[in-house]
Amino acid sequence: MAAESGIARRLEPVRRLRGKVSLPGDKSISHRMAILAAIAEGETFIEGYSESADCAATLDCLRRLGASLQVADGGVRIRGVGRTGLQPSAEMLDAANSGTTIRLLAGILAGQPFETSITGDASLRRRPMRRIIEPLRQMGATISATDDNLAPLTIRGGALRGITYEPPVASAQVKSCLLLAGLFAEGETTVLEPVPTRDHTERLLRAFGVSVTCRGAARTVSGHSRLQSPGRLRAPGDFSAAAFWLAAGLMVESAELVLEDVGLNPTRTGLLTVLREAGCAIEVVNERLVGGEPIGDLQVNAGTPRPSQPLRLKGALTANAIDEVPVLAVLGACFHGVDVADASELRVKESDRLALIVRNLRAMGVEVEERADGLTVPGGQHFRGASIETAGDHRIAMAFAVAALVADGPTTLDDAGCVGVSFPNFFTVLEQLRG
Repeated sequence: MAAESGIARRLEPVRRLRGKVSLPGDKSISHRMAILAAIAEGETFIEGYSESADCAATLDCLRRLGASLQVADGGVRIRGVGRTGLQPSAEMLDAANSGTTIRLLAGILAGQPFETSITGDASLRRRPMRRIIEPLRQMGATISATDDNLAPLTIRGGALRGITYEPPVASAQVKSCLLLAGLFAEGETTVLEPVPTRDHTERLLRAFGVSVTCRGAARTVSGHSRLQSPGRLRAPGDFSAAAFWLAAGLMVESAELVLEDVGLNPTRTGLLTVLREAGCAIEVVNERLVGGEPIGDLQVNAGTPRPSQPLRLKGALTANAIDEVPVLAVLGACFHGVDVADASELRVKESDRLALIVRNLRAMGVEVEERADGLTVPGGQHFRGASIETAGDHRIAMAFAVAALVADGPTTLDDAGCVGVSFPNFFTVLEQLRG
């Protein structure tokens, strides 16, 4: 199990990593599966549901709204209450640290004929919510928030009307929020994506029998659509969790890793594109479709070509690989550098991730240039052991745990337990791989 939150962890460099990695269920997909199962007709068993703290928060909120669910061996069983069957919660909903929970559930709550309040931890209460508040108000929901932007949110829904909306920032959470609200609205709801974002919501809506039209940048659902449970779903291995082991496998001198059953949805695998463009092709085997999502096994070993050029992210590719930027910055420093642009969204994640990446790279003796919307790290650099400030951010903790594997001397993470947000057994897996 992961360390308790707030407990420091000391990491030593390694010379080898070997073994097979079973990844946690995809966090983004697990949230969406549970939410749709709760408002569908019939019972759904979700195999491989993510054990992350974020996804547990979604289940807790759905329970409080009247959904019947049971965490069973290997997954979650949910008996849906139908599109009109949710009930008011007796107390404020708590999304904990999960931006996906609060933003997606806001779309569902906007369609309910009752008032609900939802909040989160201190980190989540600093994250911007106006991006969903404004379009939901346009649809007819009444929403109040701290400074008209921050949680807690109080939402009185019902009597929604469909709209066409183009988010100013590319965001799968905003798109999903509005498509879910559109299920309860009169007429059609269309989201115009400035750049393509992960399409798990669209795929899963179809799995639940909802027609989703995709034409160019437009994603459209019709109001009052009936959701029918597909019976059984399986969450693939989380690609964002796989990214840390791919980087470790490339950086550690003697590594032979197989990452099993990884989700390979093309709206999520920008990291593979970045690596391929830099001359590093990760081998993908056993590709197949499971529940409408492509999955496969990823292999990295001594024969895998290492990056021979700088890693470059900008535009749509940055949006696709936004969660992988911390570990790509670490990886680039080891090889031929990395340049990241159009990543201002990282300023308002669980932390200001750009600032933390820069601060921690410098603590490890790595040269880096910070910009408002990105960073540049020259290649061919070496890490020295250091004290790492995670700010309770799981992706920062895991990215710099990877850097620690090739550092000169020990490295200490100030909060190892924060990895539980997405990958509770990360350090257990690390100990197994180092033998």
